[in-house]
Amino acid sequence: MTDLREARMSRAQFFRMMGGLAAAAAATACSTKPEATTAQGGRPAATQLRFVGVADQKAPMDELVAAYKQAKPSVSLSTSFAPTDQVQTSVRTQLGAGNAPDLHVVYPGNGSAMSMSQIAKAGLLADLSDQAWTQTIPTGFKPAFQMDGKTYMYSAGSSVIGAVYNKKAFAKAGIEAPPTTWTEFLSVCDKLKKAGITPIALGAQTPWVTQLITYALVPSTVYAKDPTFDDKQLAGQASFAQSGWRDAMEMYLELQKRGFFNDNPNGTTFEQQTSMVATGKAAMAIQVSAVLPDFRKAAASPDDLSMFPVPGADSADQVWIPAGVVVGLGAAAKGKNAAEAKAFIDFLGKQESINRWAKAISAIPLTQDASSTIDPAVQSFLPFTKDRAVPFMDQRWPNAEVQPVHFAVVQELLAGKTKIDDALKKMDEAYAK
Repeated sequence: MTDLREARMSRAQFFRMMGGLAAAAAATACSTKPEATTAQGGRPAATQLRFVGVADQKAPMDELVAAYKQAKPSVSLSTSFAPTDQVQTSVRTQLGAGNAPDLHVVYPGNGSAMSMSQIAKAGLLADLSDQAWTQTIPTGFKPAFQMDGKTYMYSAGSSVIGAVYNKKAFAKAGIEAPPTTWTEFLSVCDKLKKAGITPIALGAQTPWVTQLITYALVPSTVYAKDPTFDDKQLAGQASFAQSGWRDAMEMYLELQKRGFFNDNPNGTTFEQQTSMVATGKAAMAIQVSAVLPDFRKAAASPDDLSMFPVPGADSADQVWIPAGVVVGLGAAAKGKNAAEAKAFIDFLGKQESINRWAKAISAIPLTQDASSTIDPAVQSFLPFTKDRAVPFMDQRWPNAEVQPVHFAVVQELLAGKTKIDDALKKMDEAYAK
């Protein structure tokens, strides 16, 4: 069981860390030379590594695997990518059966079946603590990477959740600037609808997409009012049902009732959501910045798309945002190529690799130097990261039960098959397991 004292990252720590992240500069050194056997002629024997990840890891992995091949010609690394929901079940099953890939996707914190804490406590993740880059992990992010003081996951940085929007669609509806309050946000949606543009594309058939609107709103409805909410919930002094989570769910459904979503969100996929915004059929999608490159690839011009924070409060100074460690990877503890797999992660820990990965997914690099860049689309989020940002909600949940229940109840709410009271009750019951 994860040590909850380790998992209780204080909000103050997080704010201090995020405030300093943009200015942090740390040089990371690593060795990518584990012991290797030799083939005839004294040349290193070829090592075949296998990695299984999720779609938003493909761009950075393609780039960095090619770079590693140049640095270590004796290592061949094959990659495959699957939808998040498949990975959560298939790779987790392989880990338990002892036939997992050498390297695989790992989610930060503790909130899913493939999260760092859930896998590490089962003894299935290799300890990475002896790698130099682990010493540069910001204090506030350590619970996402570490359990019992040991590092088990690599991630290149942090991402935010907000509105990916089509600038041309906004201009067509006469909208000059992104909204900064909830009332303004509703007004923008109304203008878009009157202009014949779907205000918000929602691909709720893809389960992980269902959570993002809630996650975008809860920082303002819950944490802006009580930054210690997570600690109180862990202590049994707070609940989903008796908190601003109710307000966030009501706001979610208000968007649906006012006709601001596409028809049949539960029958719409992430890929369809992406296409709708990229082509201007829809103006916005509430999404994590890590998938912004997918939207840009589908657009006629990448410059057509940008992002802004979703304002979940009627006062701009009460708007908070979600900012969390991006999905990463780990090495199978019992893999036959564990040493070489760890060496690849050590390579990823170099500052150059961190910069390249973060740039590929529009993330804020874990550490920065003069060569680091931050995507212009997420620049508007940076002022919030100083003292009005919270980790993605599931990264503080005590088990992997809550997240799938959250997915399911949102789909049920959108289908009119349940009420908010029942939905939040189910989430509280899952949290208590």
